[in-house]
Amino acid sequence: MYLTLSWRNIWRSKRRTLIVVASIFFALILAIVMRSGQLGSYNFMIHSSAKLFTGYVQVQGKGFWDNRSLDKSMVMDPEKLKQLEQIDHLSSYTPRLEGFSLVSFQKNTRVSQIIGVSPESENEMTEIKKRLSRGKFLEENDPGILLGEGLARLLEVSLGDSIVLYGQGFQGQTAAAMLPVKGLVKLPFSQMNNGMVFMSLQKAQHFFLAENRITSLPIMVEKIKYLDNVKKQVQEIFPEHDIKTWDEMMPELKQNIQVDNASGLIMIGILYVVIAFGVFGTVMMMVSERKREFGILVSVGMHKAKLMIVTIFESVFISILGVISGIIGSIPFIYYLYSHPIRLSGGAAEAYDKLGIEPIMAFSNSPSIFWGQALVVFVIALITILYPVLFIRKLEPVESFRR
Repeated sequence: MYLTLSWRNIWRSKRRTLIVVASIFFALILAIVMRSGQLGSYNFMIHSSAKLFTGYVQVQGKGFWDNRSLDKSMVMDPEKLKQLEQIDHLSSYTPRLEGFSLVSFQKNTRVSQIIGVSPESENEMTEIKKRLSRGKFLEENDPGILLGEGLARLLEVSLGDSIVLYGQGFQGQTAAAMLPVKGLVKLPFSQMNNGMVFMSLQKAQHFFLAENRITSLPIMVEKIKYLDNVKKQVQEIFPEHDIKTWDEMMPELKQNIQVDNASGLIMIGILYVVIAFGVFGTVMMMVSERKREFGILVSVGMHKAKLMIVTIFESVFISILGVISGIIGSIPFIYYLYSHPIRLSGGAAEAYDKLGIEPIMAFSNSPSIFWGQALVVFVIALITILYPVLFIRKLEPVESFRR
């Protein structure tokens, strides 16, 4: 009886019901979009940085991360690579040989990072081929090299020019070569764009006199939630090597995310307060309009306790309607923002670039965002039930008839 009476009551004044539902509807959409932007940006930061730099998990020689020496490189067992391919949720991996060298052309010289890559697996992981602006991409055992566009400008190099590389190879041997520029790549961050040279893995091993050796094996996983499980299985395959995760290799990024998330939680907390006052103000207005109605019901013999129960059910029904409509209404917004992330410019883009992050504000479409925010807003709406309950409890029928 209470449920039926409450349901009929909320539709007796459709305007009043729609006002309350609308306040919850817009509050929920705002909360979902805000939290989706926060979590989506964090996930994008981690994914884009891991994809271009380290991978989510990385296999390294013992002690390599501390001094980045070629002497800490490792020989990779092909059988173990085959075992990697059997790990669930592991999406790709690529071997790399990394070192540093002087890069010279005519009178121009720069210190650059030299990265030997397996072209096919590197492109599968980083999609670096899409960043090729001029020339051709590398092939296995290719004699040519790729330069970042910024480095090519600094050296005043064109396609087909041969540049001199001079550095230190494996176990202190001299590494020197003159190699032709086969292509230019436009990398997303100035630090990379101005200081990176790519060559085929076989050529890099020959250049650094480190035959069959690599310095790292970056690994990507399908989703970050699978990271711990994949890392555990990788450790079982490579017990003699160091296994690093993205947050160990990029602690600055992790700290920036933690700080930003803390400030984001403060902002969304303020948003919840604004939502609470907005919904509460709407409820107060509705109760004020129904003051005479409540007085008449109590005067004709309806117990205040029963009137409270009916009012509580009304508030619950309205809250549910507002939350469900808010979830449904937010889906198109989140779907569009998820499919069309916002590319930043100006000062925001520069700040992202300094962190080594592509200047894009992405959004998350995780179901937990919808239900999590819906639950919070629903609880806020339910808390406002206390006002009409206390109002009815203290109601004096005679006073309610007075304007």
